[in-house]
Amino acid sequence: MNAFGQKWIIGGLVGLGQLTVLAKEALASCLTFKLTRKDLMYQIYSIGVKSQSVVLVTGAFTGMVLAAQTYFQFHKVKMDTATLAVVSVSMCSELGPVLTALMVAGRVGASMAAELGTMRVTEQIDALRTLATHPVDYLVVPRLVAAVIALPLLTTEAMATGILASYIVGVYLLGIDPAYAWWNMLKYSHDIDVQIGIVKAVVYGGIIALIGCFKGLNCGMGAEGVGRATTEAVVYASISILISNFFLTLALEQIAVIFKL
Repeated sequence: MNAFGQKWIIGGLVGLGQLTVLAKEALASCLTFKLTRKDLMYQIYSIGVKSQSVVLVTGAFTGMVLAAQTYFQFHKVKMDTATLAVVSVSMCSELGPVLTALMVAGRVGASMAAELGTMRVTEQIDALRTLATHPVDYLVVPRLVAAVIALPLLTTEAMATGILASYIVGVYLLGIDPAYAWWNMLKYSHDIDVQIGIVKAVVYGGIIALIGCFKGLNCGMGAEGVGRATTEAVVYASISILISNFFLTLALEQIAVIFKL
């Protein structure tokens, strides 16, 4: 292995260790209940309410295209009325939480990194330390808690919008029988599918907030450093979401089987 490869691996491990320390400090701060209601509500508004339009559009058109593609394949074997069931299960357990997290990572993760990065470059974070205010308590924890609260709500919206849009496309555009389509969806969709999606959304919210804040707090100096930190926050958060989705799916499905949920 050349020097570049060794430097890349060492840098990745150091960054992972620093991210773990930040997560530990943030969780410890959450347990002290230092979070103010004003800061939390502002971050929930910034992360959740302002992301609704992007999430609703994503959920609606994902459900529509999934319904169309599923119908085209199922129509060949005369299983048209099972289309809505496939869309429901897919949106609740996989596509809903993952696509919502990716959209929020692109909007909110970049915003967090840019905001905190600018504060670091302009030495506002150093000023907080001189005032005996821990940056993690004041900057990271409100964003982390708000993301963990907002992501499940946004994911639920994406699920409902996707299923509604798929129903409209399937029934009014593709001519699927509405009664049988709705009955099959209720038959093959279960509470555990929604629960798995919500649990994933909670994890993804933590990932987006932690990576966005970490990149902002550790960005390089100058405008170039802020720009690089913003880009890396979105890329790393998106990759982490996709990787963790695989392991979460395996773990949650096994838990559901063990406890017969």
